[in-house]
Amino acid sequence: MVKKRNRDPEVLAEAPPVEADDSGSDDDVDMVNVDFEWFNFKPDIDFHGLKSLLRQLFDVDAQLFNLSALANLILSQPTIGSTVKVDGEDTDAYAFLTVLNVHEHRENQAIKDLAQYLLGKSRSNPALSALSNLLSSSSSQVGLVLAERLINCPAEISPPMYAMLIDEIEAAVEDKEPYEFTHYLIVSKTYHEIASALDQEDAPRTKKSKAGKASKETFYFHPEDEVLQRHALASGSYEYTKDEGEGMADSKRAFQEMGIKPQGSMILIEASKFEGAVKAIGEYLSPPQ
Repeated sequence: MVKKRNRDPEVLAEAPPVEADDSGSDDDVDMVNVDFEWFNFKPDIDFHGLKSLLRQLFDVDAQLFNLSALANLILSQPTIGSTVKVDGEDTDAYAFLTVLNVHEHRENQAIKDLAQYLLGKSRSNPALSALSNLLSSSSSQVGLVLAERLINCPAEISPPMYAMLIDEIEAAVEDKEPYEFTHYLIVSKTYHEIASALDQEDAPRTKKSKAGKASKETFYFHPEDEVLQRHALASGSYEYTKDEGEGMADSKRAFQEMGIKPQGSMILIEASKFEGAVKAIGEYLSPPQ
């Protein structure tokens, strides 16, 4: 069980060892134990690592936002949310999770831009219509949940981060801080399969039409998102605004060549159901005994 952290100076939760396959072989598997540590945000340490993870979270549309301002806003509330590190506090985070009060920060330009963006995206998908009404309301208390991790970071770090977030929100509400939400909005990423550029090049002309068919099934970069959407009032994906070719990194181009098309996603959960959703994440992603 994850211990609730003190909200004052940094107190680490005990990180369960996570076994990672370091061999690349199914027949001869070497397991490596990695100790992950949970920390409060530290403005003088975490700015650049946090900004990099935000850029990864928003994908090609990251260039639409002032990520420096958004990172600074997250760092201004250091006792809400967590970073996960391996080599001590003075290193960049492998992952982070936090929540921002959209109404409380409505005059902050970074939140204005992000809220307007999400409002537009919610209108592009009928499955997100409930979100459109909430974001347009001046009285709603929406907690914007932002979370991201490095691509090789195990999903098992997610349940403790969410569990600690609930504890920290409860403590903040007891202290009369503005974290008494009516809804939580998780911004994340999904993907679906498209025609692989490599398959298209290699396929005979008669088979190219078959190779060009795309799958409509949605897949999750974060396994916990599949659990969260089962508890959602509304959830859905959306296309990114920016062209995928604009400033695309080689690693992202490789995704496209392999037939994977990322897209943004939103999951809206009523506050009364959030704790149950977090418990379900823990049950789904608990390390094997």
